[in-house]
Amino acid sequence: MQFQYTDENVFETECQFGTMTISGDESKGFRPYELMVSSIAVCSGNVFRKVLEKQRMTVRDIKVDADIKRDPEEANRITHIHLHYTLHGAGFVDKKVEKAMHLAQKNCPMSQSVKDSIALSESYTIAENQE
Repeated sequence: MQFQYTDENVFETECQFGTMTISGDESKGFRPYELMVSSIAVCSGNVFRKVLEKQRMTVRDIKVDADIKRDPEEANRITHIHLHYTLHGAGFVDKKVEKAMHLAQKNCPMSQSVKDSIALSESYTIAENQE
C-alpha cells in the first residue's frame, strides 16, 4: 500500500474501489483509529459468520456494534474494544454461538494482531425474528 499526503492535509491511497481518504480531521475522511476498529470488527464478524455456518446455523445478517475506549493520557490510544453482534437467522443455539464467538476472536488475524495491546471483549444478541 502507498499513502500520499495531499495539499488538503490528508493522506490518500488507491484501492480496487477507488480512493480512500485518511485524516486526523473527521470531516475530511476516515480517522486512523476508525480504520483499526473497523478492521477488527469486520474481520471478527466475518470469521464469526463462517464458524456459525460451519456449525449449521443459518446466518441471514450480522450487525456489529463497536464500543471503543481510548486513553487521553496515552496519546488517546485505543485501550478497549467491545464488539456486540446482533444475529439474524435460524437455528442458533446459545452454547454453540458462544463457542463460535470465542473461536472467531481466536482466528481473526486483526484481533490476534492487537491482543497484547488492546483489550477485546464480545457479546451477542439473537434477534427475535428467527425463521
